[in-house]
Amino acid sequence: MIRKNYRIKGIVQGVGFRPFVYKMAYELDLKGFIKNSSEGVILEIEGKADNLTAFEKALMTQLPPLARIDTIISKEIQILQSRNFEILQSDDNVMTKTALISPDIAICQECLADVKNEGRHHNYFATNCTNCGPRYSIINTLPYDRINTSMAKFVLCESCAQEYTNPLKRRYHAQPISCNSCGPELSLWDNQTQKQIQTQDIYKSVANLIQKGEILAIKGIGGFHIVCDASNDATITKLRQFKNRPAKPFALMCKDLTQIQSIAHVEAKELELLISKEAPIVILKKKANASVILSQNIAPNINKIGCFLAYTSLHHLVFEHLQNPIVATSANLESEPIITNKEMIEAKLPFVAFILDFDREIVNAVDDSLVQVVDANMQTLRLARGYAPKVIQLPFGAEKKILAVGANAKNALAFVMDNNIILSPHIGNVDSLESFGFFERTLDSFKGFYDFEPDIIVHDKHPEYQTTKWAKKQNAALLQVGHHLAHIYACKAEFGLSEDYLGFSFDGIGYGDGETLWGGEIFVGDKRKYTFKTIKLLGGEKAIKEPRRVALSMLFETLRLEEVLVLSLECVAAFSTDEIKILYQSYSKNLNAPKTSSIGRLFDGIISLSGVLQNSSYEGESGLLCESLYDTNSTKCFAYTLQEGVLDIKIVPYILQNAVDKHELNSMLINTLAQIVVDIAIIEKREVILSGGVFQNKTLLELIAKKLKSQNIRYYAQQSTPINDGGIALGQAYYCKMSR
Repeated sequence: MIRKNYRIKGIVQGVGFRPFVYKMAYELDLKGFIKNSSEGVILEIEGKADNLTAFEKALMTQLPPLARIDTIISKEIQILQSRNFEILQSDDNVMTKTALISPDIAICQECLADVKNEGRHHNYFATNCTNCGPRYSIINTLPYDRINTSMAKFVLCESCAQEYTNPLKRRYHAQPISCNSCGPELSLWDNQTQKQIQTQDIYKSVANLIQKGEILAIKGIGGFHIVCDASNDATITKLRQFKNRPAKPFALMCKDLTQIQSIAHVEAKELELLISKEAPIVILKKKANASVILSQNIAPNINKIGCFLAYTSLHHLVFEHLQNPIVATSANLESEPIITNKEMIEAKLPFVAFILDFDREIVNAVDDSLVQVVDANMQTLRLARGYAPKVIQLPFGAEKKILAVGANAKNALAFVMDNNIILSPHIGNVDSLESFGFFERTLDSFKGFYDFEPDIIVHDKHPEYQTTKWAKKQNAALLQVGHHLAHIYACKAEFGLSEDYLGFSFDGIGYGDGETLWGGEIFVGDKRKYTFKTIKLLGGEKAIKEPRRVALSMLFETLRLEEVLVLSLECVAAFSTDEIKILYQSYSKNLNAPKTSSIGRLFDGIISLSGVLQNSSYEGESGLLCESLYDTNSTKCFAYTLQEGVLDIKIVPYILQNAVDKHELNSMLINTLAQIVVDIAIIEKREVILSGGVFQNKTLLELIAKKLKSQNIRYYAQQSTPINDGGIALGQAYYCKMSR
């Protein structure tokens, strides 16, 4: 006989871990106990040595689908002659909380079957078990017990209580467990009269309203969606007007995989992601002749579309009465966080005609995750429901608690405790009062989860970032990390890299050294060795939303004013003669014309010079359009020079000597950037890191990957963490830890 004590850390609470251990102990005739603690799980078990060995093997190889073990500390202790195996109440007396919180997970097939079959969960919108359902969105604090969630007010009926307390049942200690008899209730509201609508079949009523062309707000796991019929041009046009969103693509929620495959091409890895337990929005290539009729106004002017499957029983029950996909976009105003309660829908979104609500509080708002597949790997564009909170293990422990506050755009937070970096779900832009309030609420939530007070706060160098201003007001040691170096370190963090690499950090605009705004930087180790020739941003921030200003600046670099005025280019025609003269003065005298090395602005310039877009309506529009225009048969590149570490792509000289063809010009820019990456990699003879928002361009990244592989050069690009500014906090945290 032998008895052992185990202290287990990882995602081991609320994911069926304790009943899994209970069953294994029962099968192997082992005795003892298991209980949750604020650190993870404490387990004591005794029995025959061979049985204990078999148990330990099963512990590492047969875990429940949502469980993950990061560390196990075990020691042999005195035999107590226990008579059975028990699951004990949680231990709340641990000073430090370090247990990991599971993300919210899509409904599993077993629960979906329960919804469709007769029984307590028949047609019940909030059905879940230990393998699925809400987690992060309902938790107030650790340990993850029902009393610490927004389900605390719902008293279990006798049947649910029996399942909840039986370790052999799938819903044992599934904290959000409930049914038609004891759980949250749905309600349908008229947003104009703010009166509840009484109906015998609420799912059918909601579907009928969608089919009639109404715009609805439907509560999900982490917030409300604004939904409407994806085939209704008039309704989607109204939605775009109401949200002031003239062209930015909408995501489509679909009832099943067949529906998605009728709309878009789905490759093997994309299929895997669509049907995964995380159920993210997956960016797919549109089919030219889709068999499902969709509005052309869903993702105008681009060849991609974002699709995801219904991921709660509520969504599935509504889809039983719908034939078409639905637009399902976050319920918010531009640059504000997702709305989580009916009252805010009423106050902020009066254009919503009806609201489908339920009375379980969303404690922690969380948006839908957004991914795509690049070079057969997942690429994360927005880390949220299903994937976050995201935990990255460090190969070493952290003596101090580190908080990294990220960037202003696509903000997320990172927390370093022990040997983990915990990356929060997507917060978004934090420039507005409402969005910064969301930043502070998310920070407070994680502080509460882990009793976390930072010893060190890491922030961006940009003095005007709200996150930088906040950091400087705190009573903690500060460390500032350059934006583009943080991109490189985010990639290093995901892959656990510690050596020096050749790092390409390409994005829109970030704070650099001196008076130049960075965005096209190439590092060897931590030192920037190469950059791109700067472009003057005519009008400062205005140029970010007006690609024509970038194009005009590029023309001014090569031509005199008189020569620009006679050009028959759309970017010139987009201004009056007087406007061009004023902008030329700004260019010549450096008046409100900051310099940038940004690759993102190069995409703006090329899309304007090729006559495709002069004023953008959303971030990244130029890159998406450029990618849509790419000719896969094209191999032509622009000439470029490299002098004293500065790369100069000769775009304007080419345009002046050749007829403008939008497909050719946009293809040439992508080809040239890919070739530059490979050329520099050959010069430096190092493995490559690729990070920054520009590498969301799937065509560019796949072309680079192909070229690097042909030269036997290994590359790293983020997969499970955001490659854009959503990864900045991760990079800041990893840099802080690695530099100490």
